[in-house]
Amino acid sequence: MKLHTIHHVAIICSDYQKTKHFYTTILGLEAVSENYRAQRKSFKLDLALPSGVLLEILSFPEAPRRPSYPEACGLRHLAFGVSDLNAAMSHLEEHGVKVEPVRIDEHTGKRFTFFPDPDGLPLELYEDVDSEI
Repeated sequence: MKLHTIHHVAIICSDYQKTKHFYTTILGLEAVSENYRAQRKSFKLDLALPSGVLLEILSFPEAPRRPSYPEACGLRHLAFGVSDLNAAMSHLEEHGVKVEPVRIDEHTGKRFTFFPDPDGLPLELYEDVDSEI
């Protein structure tokens, strides 16, 4: 078996409309499909990054909360590459998103920061001059 890319990452949210607004309007991801699945009482929204990787936003009634921040077993956080960390942080702050202080990756020397999505899922911005915002 040879894996060649991440196809998608799925996130379950507690407030579908709030989360949809956050990922499409604030983060600027493109909605490529949106469906309501009546049998599951669940929305499914597929968002595309410029690289082609998809982010699935799912809503389920009564989904349990994340047990801890961020050291629960499983996915720790989702990281997005940006070419200008300062500009990206300013954009988030202008939309009322609390952004942590910048850190330096001790192995690469590159700058990064964390911020939460509407459900507190840790998201990271990692500065990479080859990335596009």
